[in-house]
Amino acid sequence: MNQTPPPGCGNRRQWLQTTACGFGSMALHSLAARVAQAAGGPLAPRAPHHVARAKRVIFLFMAGGPSQADLFDPKPLIAAKHGQTVLAPVDDSQLRVGVDKFLAMGPAAPVRPRGESGMMITDLMPHLASVADDLCLLRAMSTDNKAHAPAALQFHTGKPAESLPSMGSWVSYGLGTENENLPSFMTIHPPDDVRNYGSSFLPAAHQGTPLTVPKDGRASAIKYLQDPETAAPVQRRRLDLLQRMNQRLLGRVGTDAQMEGMIESFELAFRMQAETPGLVDLSGETRQTLDLYGIGAGPTDRNGRACLLARRLSEAGVRFVQVTVDGWDHHSNIPTLIPKSCAGVDQPIAGLIKDLKRRGLLEETLVLWSGEFGRSQWSQDLSGTSPIEKHGREHQPESFCSWMAGGGVKPGMTYGATDDFGYRPIEGKVHLHDLHATMLHLLGLDHEQLTYRHAGRDFRLTDVFGNVVHNILA
Repeated sequence: MNQTPPPGCGNRRQWLQTTACGFGSMALHSLAARVAQAAGGPLAPRAPHHVARAKRVIFLFMAGGPSQADLFDPKPLIAAKHGQTVLAPVDDSQLRVGVDKFLAMGPAAPVRPRGESGMMITDLMPHLASVADDLCLLRAMSTDNKAHAPAALQFHTGKPAESLPSMGSWVSYGLGTENENLPSFMTIHPPDDVRNYGSSFLPAAHQGTPLTVPKDGRASAIKYLQDPETAAPVQRRRLDLLQRMNQRLLGRVGTDAQMEGMIESFELAFRMQAETPGLVDLSGETRQTLDLYGIGAGPTDRNGRACLLARRLSEAGVRFVQVTVDGWDHHSNIPTLIPKSCAGVDQPIAGLIKDLKRRGLLEETLVLWSGEFGRSQWSQDLSGTSPIEKHGREHQPESFCSWMAGGGVKPGMTYGATDDFGYRPIEGKVHLHDLHATMLHLLGLDHEQLTYRHAGRDFRLTDVFGNVVHNILA
């Protein structure tokens, strides 16, 4: 990472200190921030390792674990034996609460071939089915943990138990931002565990900025961003004083990545006050666009606003945008509950794909959809007595479905397969580390070269694992 000042300006710390101390302008876009950006600050744009197919990522995280059996991967054996006991495909050490009967459970609604590709998609998601030929479906994904919190942490950071940089932070660190007035990583309706969008030992500027989509123009989408009681020139003077004090402290302690990241984060936050309100204001969008996302229409409104905002942020230059959608943890009553979950996301997500495509952005934007794991093809009865129509499904990290679109993946492709029980991958297995490696590869980053020295060793998102899945690349 280039940390050197322009030629003739001395070392970087002295140059930043001189610039900040001599700065007294009240302009929203401060000279100090712009010069620091040009000099190679944490968010300065960086060249990729190789030719990139995608410039940015939109990650749609379905928190709770969507059931692949009900959405993308029905099994004829399971459907034929619905309600009957099937041979347990797992050993005793894998048994979990409520699945000891191993009752086969067919999908909650028909799952049919869609588009010219014949991709299997449920009737519960007709809008997504209309863009089937734009998707690349991975049907043999796997990860390592059966519990929500560690599985979600691993999906976001590569590790289930450690506090490491999230994948959005790695992308930010590797590529920087395309817009100096916005963060390079933003998370909409963020996960509860801040580690899932944290930067850990990477400079603080790379952590995800949490954002909640406002239902009207009165609420701030980002906490503490606006100060309506203080004029911008006064805020500028206060920030200049704070920055001078921080620079003096940095001058005494020497190089400190966290301190430098904090200094530049303060500047970024101030610049965001000018640009962010306009980006989160959807009032200027046409009725056609709002209808495309299902905004103003009951269960799709919240997710529609989030997906439209993800498109706006990506188009404005944010490298990594995440949208988290809760409500996919169906341990019981899945025939009733999963239709509700699908109804909330089907139109907004399909609308996002269509909107990116019509604006010429899909080819350079990688869209990733996934939960932290999948769910079993056999039922789960927590009460031990309820009819199968009230059953749910248990966690299944051994195999599940994710999909990608745009950004250099093959459209209309179904990759990978599982056994007749929908349990073990039998071809085209893609481990989570492989997915991370492939995502970085599409962005022009070599996952083995994208490293950061910390605690005496080089860290990377994929640790010592991961292979690029070349078979799904266009």
